Amino acid sequence: MRIIQRSITNDHPLRPGVLLSARDLAVAWSLIVLIAALAWVLTVGQALDMGIEPGTMGMALPLFLLLWVAMMAAMMLPSVAPVAVTWAKGIARQSSGAARAVRTTEFIAGYLVVWTAFGLLAYGGLALTGDVVDRDPQAGKWIGAAAFALAGLYQLGPLKTICLRHCRSPMAQLMRYAGFRPPARDLRVGLHHGGYCLGCCWALMVVLIPLGVMNIAAMAGLAALIFLEKLSYRGPQLAHVMGVAFLVLAVLAPFQDWLLPGLQPSGGPMAPM
Repeated sequence: MRIIQRSITNDHPLRPGVLLSARDLAVAWSLIVLIAALAWVLTVGQALDMGIEPGTMGMALPLFLLLWVAMMAAMMLPSVAPVAVTWAKGIARQSSGAARAVRTTEFIAGYLVVWTAFGLLAYGGLALTGDVVDRDPQAGKWIGAAAFALAGLYQLGPLKTICLRHCRSPMAQLMRYAGFRPPARDLRVGLHHGGYCLGCCWALMVVLIPLGVMNIAAMAGLAALIFLEKLSYRGPQLAHVMGVAFLVLAVLAPFQDWLLPGLQPSGGPMAPM
């Protein structure tokens, strides 16, 4: 039976001493899967209603952020589950009742605050690109090329490597988090891990500009890529392979409209060059 050792002390929730059974892990993972599944249902339902269009698709900022958080839950939760489950169970071992609920909420809130803040930037970027494409459809070709190039270069860069290494070593980072002190320790843990997660994955979200924010296939593909990068044995190599692939797409984008469904005005084809 696979077990993870835990502590019941308040200051060091992950110090060896308490055993977490495979059954407990299975229950926690099931909850993560359920939340992710519900987020996918909401996201897919909204995507089918909206279709693929450039810009913010007419959404006001509050609605966009609500949908953005649902998208991030759908795409990111499976890959962050090892960290989330381990820390949440540590909370459960040392807290009870209302205190447990508060601490768990703080951890989740910290993680979501990071991605919500990025959602604000995403909204501004989408609004800008939407305006540019409406004025000059040809500009979409170069916006798409730039987005793919940015993602490709980042995938191959040192910051991606550092953040991915952090996300791939949950026990090492959780032992470090155990040294955090109150107040709001769990909120800071969520913010800290969310920051590394953002550093690992933000450039992958940029490719949704040319592919379409409401492109279900693109979202599913990126979610699978994030999962494999963080949890598979060949994750770092896969990140580099995808970096090269994005650079190839950057070269092809100005000449292949089918690569840019999210930058075609009103869902129609771009005018010839």
